[in-house]
Amino acid sequence: MAYVIQGETGDWELVIGLEVHAQVISKAKLFSGAATEFGAEPNSQVSFVDAGFPGMLPVINELCVEQAVRTGLGLKAQINLTSVFARKNYFYADLPQGYQISQYELPIVGEGTLLIDLPDGTTKAVGIERLHLEQDAGKSMHDQHPTKSFIDLNRSGVALMEIVSKPDMRSPEEAGAYLTKLRTILRYLETCDGNMQEGSMRCDANVSVRKVGEQGLRTRCEIKNVNSIRFVQQAIEYEARRHIDVYESGGDIRQETRLFDSGKGETRSMRSKEHAHDYRYFPDPDLLPLVIGQDFVDGIKATLPELPDDKKARFMADFGLNAYDAGVLVAERASADFFEEVAKGRDSKMAANWIMGDFFAAMNSGDYSWEKPPVTAANLGGMIDLIKDGTISTRLAKDVFIFMVESGKSPAAIVEEKGLKQVTDTGAIEKAIDEVFAANPDKVAEVKGGKDKLMGWFVGQVMKATQGKANPAMLNELIAKKFKE
Repeated sequence: MAYVIQGETGDWELVIGLEVHAQVISKAKLFSGAATEFGAEPNSQVSFVDAGFPGMLPVINELCVEQAVRTGLGLKAQINLTSVFARKNYFYADLPQGYQISQYELPIVGEGTLLIDLPDGTTKAVGIERLHLEQDAGKSMHDQHPTKSFIDLNRSGVALMEIVSKPDMRSPEEAGAYLTKLRTILRYLETCDGNMQEGSMRCDANVSVRKVGEQGLRTRCEIKNVNSIRFVQQAIEYEARRHIDVYESGGDIRQETRLFDSGKGETRSMRSKEHAHDYRYFPDPDLLPLVIGQDFVDGIKATLPELPDDKKARFMADFGLNAYDAGVLVAERASADFFEEVAKGRDSKMAANWIMGDFFAAMNSGDYSWEKPPVTAANLGGMIDLIKDGTISTRLAKDVFIFMVESGKSPAAIVEEKGLKQVTDTGAIEKAIDEVFAANPDKVAEVKGGKDKLMGWFVGQVMKATQGKANPAMLNELIAKKFKE
């Protein structure tokens, strides 16, 4: 269903293109050997090249080239065997060279496609325009002194992949789905960690609107450096409405770069939007054209992991999962690996339910990670085995799971230690039923008089009397039999 914004003069359509700046996972910068570790002391990871000292020449980091090609292959994009680095000229205090080394006419990766998953269960192909390598600028800090700004050059020279989409998205939700899917792929490929809160993945959103049915594109505005998927969606929503209000009041949109104020939920003007010629691009004279061989590309391709879409299809085919469950489990490579370990040789649907339910809840409730989960895959699998062989019921398993989180012990040890083994002895269950019946003759009479809804009450009372240990199926059968006597 099309996303339409209603205005005073008719219905409007959103047109969105995204530019994602993804920091390459590399211990060294793009053109120097300086470190890239996040959170280091300001200006402690700066080489002479990064600081723009005269006479310092850039030397390409081969790993960054490999990571860019790897990402391009993951996006099913064209890999250009020859690409060129260019100087993008502009003047900021945090850009010590006075230019940024980037790629313009000949990027390392050309057109590709990203398949996004929409909330209604459908998918949509979003075109990738290009991926190019470039160096990051430093960081201006305006909150360290009342009258001065400070510059931290630790990020200066860090390798970025700028991934540019085509203007194929038509709603904030589609933009969110695109960013979510792109981040998942980058993490699977291990080319970017996708941590937007640390600035290793940032997004520029290009937004314009047009009347429904109108052909061509109207003037766009770029919302710069948004650092969360939720904020990207909010910024797009606000900016679209702003464009519509301007047009419907008889005005025109000015092409400009804007910033998003997450506190106020609105965008504000930053500067007029530059055109490519304003940057005076020209090939960097200190860097020869980057030429890679097809064997280099093929070697990287041979090492690609199974990507999310392929893994999702396999989970549906091999484990019988529905599209939603499979999609949730493959959203992170670690969660997919965890599921496979738990589900191996077991009831895969039960494994999926426990992981997406109690396990994810535990993950979100404490200081856990996939490296240090609240419960190991071996223990969760062992607990499912105890459910399947009748040692514990699903109800008792809830308690076992909590004890596993608290103690780290195996489920078998907990069942033994806590006395949580399920009661399957018919005589013991019948004894508990008789005691409940004897204590509640009025309710027994009501059930026999046709008030069948009270059957569940009796089940609950017997469960309470047996501390939840009675086998549920056996209990229901015995209570039904007792009422027929």
